[in-house]
Amino acid sequence: MSKFISLSRRITEAPSFDPAIVFIIIFNAVLLGLETSADIDLRFGSWIDIAHNVTLGVFIVEALLKMTAASPRVAGYFRDGWNVFDFLVIVFALVPATGQFAMIARLVRLLRVLRLVSTIKDLRLIVTALVRSIPSVGHVMLLVSIVVYIYAIIGFHLFGDHDPENWRDIGISLLTLFNIITLEGWTDVMFRAMELNELSWLYFVSFVVIGTFVVFNLFIAIIINNLDEAKLERLRDLESPPSREELLREIRATQDALRSLERRIRDD
Repeated sequence: MSKFISLSRRITEAPSFDPAIVFIIIFNAVLLGLETSADIDLRFGSWIDIAHNVTLGVFIVEALLKMTAASPRVAGYFRDGWNVFDFLVIVFALVPATGQFAMIARLVRLLRVLRLVSTIKDLRLIVTALVRSIPSVGHVMLLVSIVVYIYAIIGFHLFGDHDPENWRDIGISLLTLFNIITLEGWTDVMFRAMELNELSWLYFVSFVVIGTFVVFNLFIAIIINNLDEAKLERLRDLESPPSREELLREIRATQDALRSLERRIRDD
């Protein structure tokens, strides 16, 4: 059993292991794209299904190898949230692709593409930064909501009678301002308002500056700050002293290597 554990660790820690899994995930993504072509699906649908089953088998073997490498405590495999995600992708993929579950099974296959995030470390870092940004982004969204609400009421009172298509009530005014935030065709709305008053551009320009440039820069600043913090934590993890389990694992690997060397010397 110890030999199998040692072999699993050597395989999962090999430099080519992660790139191979990335290649399989990309191959699976290409298959999902090919399935969208009715002609290709009609001609090669059975082969594509076989390829899907093969890739699923690879993912199952990968999970088993990682669980074995984490022995004697398999629970260590599930301490990593990304491993839990990978495991759930496999579980959902085992849903029978027949009857009422056929559509669900096809949609679940898309989760395999998301495995690129769990496999590539830099992508994991970015996702971690985005998740950490959620509380701060919530505060920024609250600020945006207050600003948009105030501007919507002002816009209703200023332009409601002149341009009811865009400002006839608070709901339509909010939708108009949301469209302005996207910077899509906002000048048309502004020029229509300027027919009523030439100084109306002050309202629109100030809203674009506050609602778009300032707020979006706040979003970017929050994400960059959390990304820097995630990088620092990653560096601290790399610099932290090895745990007892890691030391024992290294000792066992060294012992296995010495036994293998001793056998070779004896054979020679």
